[in-house]
Amino acid sequence: MSLLIKGGRVVTDTEDYTADILCEGETITAIGSQLDSPAHATVIDAGGKLVMPGFIDPHVHIYLPFMGTYAKDDWDSAGRAAIVGGTTSLIEMICPAANEDPWEAYQLWRGKAESLAPCDFTFHMGVTRFDDGAADKFRRIVADGVASFKVFLAYKGALGVSDEELFKTLELAAELGVIVTAHCENETLVAELQQRLLAAGKTGPEFHEPSRPVRVEASGVQHLTTFAELTGASVYAVHTSNRAAVEAALAARGRGVKIWVETVIPYLTLDESYAQRPDFEGAKYVMSPPIRTKAEQEYLWQALAAGDVSTVATDHAPFDFQGQKEMGRGDFTKIPNGIPSVEERVKLLYTHGVVPGRITLNRFVDAASTQAAKLFGLYPQKGAIKVGSDADLVVWDPEHRGTISAETHLMQTDYSGFEGWQVQGRAEVVTVRGKVMAQSGKFVGEPGHGRFLARKPTH
Repeated sequence: MSLLIKGGRVVTDTEDYTADILCEGETITAIGSQLDSPAHATVIDAGGKLVMPGFIDPHVHIYLPFMGTYAKDDWDSAGRAAIVGGTTSLIEMICPAANEDPWEAYQLWRGKAESLAPCDFTFHMGVTRFDDGAADKFRRIVADGVASFKVFLAYKGALGVSDEELFKTLELAAELGVIVTAHCENETLVAELQQRLLAAGKTGPEFHEPSRPVRVEASGVQHLTTFAELTGASVYAVHTSNRAAVEAALAARGRGVKIWVETVIPYLTLDESYAQRPDFEGAKYVMSPPIRTKAEQEYLWQALAAGDVSTVATDHAPFDFQGQKEMGRGDFTKIPNGIPSVEERVKLLYTHGVVPGRITLNRFVDAASTQAAKLFGLYPQKGAIKVGSDADLVVWDPEHRGTISAETHLMQTDYSGFEGWQVQGRAEVVTVRGKVMAQSGKFVGEPGHGRFLARKPTH
């Protein structure tokens, strides 16, 4: 099976040039000018278009039992949506219950993706408790190819870990060379603020943000980095939403702490007014940490351009408005958290980042693909256009105009947080390991084409 992509403008995290790309089997085998086409090769004319490495979303939830319900997508629907949007690899957060065996949870989450995912996939292993037998189980999971952990400094009484558990997790991670991703808040402060707001009759979705203010998130980053400094572990603050939290990470980095920062596409495109929409419409925009002010949004763009924020993910957590988000009518703490966005991330980042000149094309590729590959042990297999890299490629039409709508998206939710938004640019052709999986905004691939990405610790 051969594929020749001709005459495209090849853009990576550091390069920008015109070339042909030859893919044979699952890998890139040649890059150059006027490459000969092998017999029976599929030839794609990329003249006038960009050719970029397949995008990587390092923070998604697909199988997710949460707040008394389950996320709507499965690996088939989420994978199709990701691919049509230009994303060829997903890293899912495994979120076991505190009483769930870690190895069994890992097997369960992985089994949900095997033979169903059309895109490639791997996991961050959630640590929701760290008891006497935990270390051996986590070592086994790492040996099986999972090179990152996830901890929650939130969700008291559920997913959150104690300080003792956090310390032991980071110690083990430092020993194994595993990076620890972390949801940074302060679970005690959040719980207290929630109860005070509810007691005052402030029950609507507009009170979700005041229950988790900026300083609570920043204190979570400070807490994480203190433990990272003492253990020597590498850490990664997920879905960072504001200046104070980013600056806490940068201050720790200045002390030598190995920390990287992620933001997510809702924080770059939405602001707090969406969660304040009347008639419970704001529930569609409840996620944690919450969507912040326009000033915070603008700061995040600047931090992204400067490289202080390394990656742009989604925190894709798909719940219906009807029947699921509505569980929180009369009590905002019961609204399932999350905004479905795995399909729209790349288009929104291009439209609101590259088109107005907020970020360069190279930074766009870096933040949406290459940095995730480097941080999570996938580079240069993924996130690169190099001979020997996987033939995960996106032929991008920079002139295409489109409209986002729940009527046409492939995610299984009954709403879009970006309903009616106009976007510029789309993935015209998407390949996963040399196989064409999407064309002209349509999924054309095979279900189950995706493969588990076994990774070795790199930290």
